[in-house]
Amino acid sequence: MKLTMHLGKRSYDIILKRGCLKNLCQFTDVERRRVFVLTDAGVPAQYARTVAAQCKNAAVYTVPQGEGSKSLKVYGEVLAAMLAAGMTRRDLLVAVGGGVVGDLGGFCAATYMRGIEFVNCPTTTLAQIDSSIGGKTAIDLGETKNIVGAFWQPSLVLIDPDTLDTLPPRQYANGLAEAVKAGLIADPRLFTLFEEPDPKQHIEEIIYRSLRVKQRVVEADEREQGMRACLNFGHTVGHGIEAVRGVRGRRTRGWYHGECVALGMLPMIEDKALARRTRAVYRRLGLPARFGGDKEKVLAAMRHDKKSRGETITVIRVPGLGCWRADTIPVSELDTLLK
Repeated sequence: MKLTMHLGKRSYDIILKRGCLKNLCQFTDVERRRVFVLTDAGVPAQYARTVAAQCKNAAVYTVPQGEGSKSLKVYGEVLAAMLAAGMTRRDLLVAVGGGVVGDLGGFCAATYMRGIEFVNCPTTTLAQIDSSIGGKTAIDLGETKNIVGAFWQPSLVLIDPDTLDTLPPRQYANGLAEAVKAGLIADPRLFTLFEEPDPKQHIEEIIYRSLRVKQRVVEADEREQGMRACLNFGHTVGHGIEAVRGVRGRRTRGWYHGECVALGMLPMIEDKALARRTRAVYRRLGLPARFGGDKEKVLAAMRHDKKSRGETITVIRVPGLGCWRADTIPVSELDTLLK
């Protein structure tokens, strides 16, 4: 299957096909330029090797696994490695991994020599369903997620569902939270796929429909000036929870990004029957449906959210399946979201 992100000169193809990671050379020129393959220690090494083997001049660079790699320190180390590898403006960065690698790699590509081409090869459900497309690249600053970044579209996205076979069950479910989000805001059929006895049997349709939702939104609002805000559904509360309880650096006993977003969506669903259905989906997928942490710390993190505009913040609510609404509320009312 193929989708095309229509953004004028920044348009690109999204290839969704089993085994396509082995065919990178068919979709972009990797023979006449240097290729910098960025991956992390949690990604099976054979995926980066598969990419590098198709290139005449490739360097593989591996960063530590986890959100901690989206830092100024690691960002600087990657840029230094790109310079040492002799990368020029005509060369190519290929990100092979999950959302962390895609965010970091995209931001490095956006800023190295004022911008070079990059290809995104997502290997997790979270990245394949959501973060690999749209052009939002970023790193974290301290405990504040994605606060330093740039809009920089990939030149190609290769989505190989075969790479999901090596994911642990919890990581697999973690990424599906973003697909549940897409269904709730824009695609009732997508949401009902999660009410099937075995949603995993529908994974290619789930990925495809999720990408279609994001594609339509990004084409209409590339730089998040309007309707693209709907993709932040669940993220205002979710990022607050992630700052307090998220897996980060040496903190390995917390919740993953998708799990935090799943929790963040629940208080924003206004239809009580739909909220019950959503909790049932979470139980089927193995996602958390209750938060028992320190709400005051979560509130403090939410006040630093980049969607905040001084005394107000914009939140996304879902009044019913397949629709959404943006509300601007006083920051002082954030505590009501957690009750």
